[in-house]
Amino acid sequence: MLSKESLDFFKKLVESPSPSGFEQPAAKVFRDYVSKFSKVKVDVMGNSIATLNEEAGLRIMLAGHIDQIGFLVNYVNDQGFLYLTQAGGPNVLTLIGARLKIHTKKGPILGVFGAKTKHQLEEEEAKKTYKLEDLWVDIGAKDKNDALSMICVGDPVTFADGFEELLGGRVIAPGFDDKVGAFVVAEVLKNLANENLDAAVYGVATVQEELGLRGARTAAYGINPQVGIAIDVTFGNDYPGINKQKWGETDLDKGPVISRGGNINPKIYDTLVESAERLQLPYQIDAQGSATGTDANLMQVNKEGMATGLVSVPLRYMHSQCEIVSLDDVENTIYLLTEFIKSLKADTSFIPA
Repeated sequence: MLSKESLDFFKKLVESPSPSGFEQPAAKVFRDYVSKFSKVKVDVMGNSIATLNEEAGLRIMLAGHIDQIGFLVNYVNDQGFLYLTQAGGPNVLTLIGARLKIHTKKGPILGVFGAKTKHQLEEEEAKKTYKLEDLWVDIGAKDKNDALSMICVGDPVTFADGFEELLGGRVIAPGFDDKVGAFVVAEVLKNLANENLDAAVYGVATVQEELGLRGARTAAYGINPQVGIAIDVTFGNDYPGINKQKWGETDLDKGPVISRGGNINPKIYDTLVESAERLQLPYQIDAQGSATGTDANLMQVNKEGMATGLVSVPLRYMHSQCEIVSLDDVENTIYLLTEFIKSLKADTSFIPA
């Protein structure tokens, strides 16, 4: 079971805003926590890099992207309603009525996504699939000047919902994609801090993953590790209507998901599976026939190439304000990666053979 200290950190991390390109509040929470047991620096992109055993020749990079999907204020009309552009890819189907926080220089301002009420829709409008530009944000402003006295075009926007516990050891919040990964990176570093390791461990809370894996690209170039593990979320495919023949079987409470495919070094995959079985941890396997949409994608082709793996936590309702994960899956992911790193030796070869 996660300690109270760890859960408090997880909650604070998740509730600190970090839309892509504006990750600083959550990144500071990450750095303040890991600085208690590791050496920490920030690069020009905003990646937070925590290091253990820096002198070792074998370098391992753990990457959990700290950015979350969000929005930017794009336009204010004469009535004082805001229109947004996306930072990342939110699910527009879930947006109507969602509460938001606009993060301004004067502090956060509450708003809500508005749209015509169902009773006032014309017949053709009722059949329409909404786009983000069809929705406005109501902050209660009287007019455009009133709104612009408080907000500015380009202000970042996130969902206002917080971290809450559900039944069965499951939790709900926006931003688990991928603050779960950043949290796992921090907890693995904490577990390894007093271990006698053969490898240097670089735990990175990467930025701008949702905009094209940008932070992982620059962090990997600067660190130049031989091994890179991305820790992300994947689709929890255990709710009604999911075609498992297409999406596979990756369910909540059944353990971390270890990916296989062209983006994954086969020796990394084998070692992750062996680590899970040695600890008798539940795990799931995910087939990835092409490049994954994760930090592992760019880490793999850094410089002359690196041995990459991908470990994911199943998550329901991705890119919405109500993402759900299992704390048991999160904890088992921490155990798995801790054991994986402890098992590596300085002369371990990752050349496929």
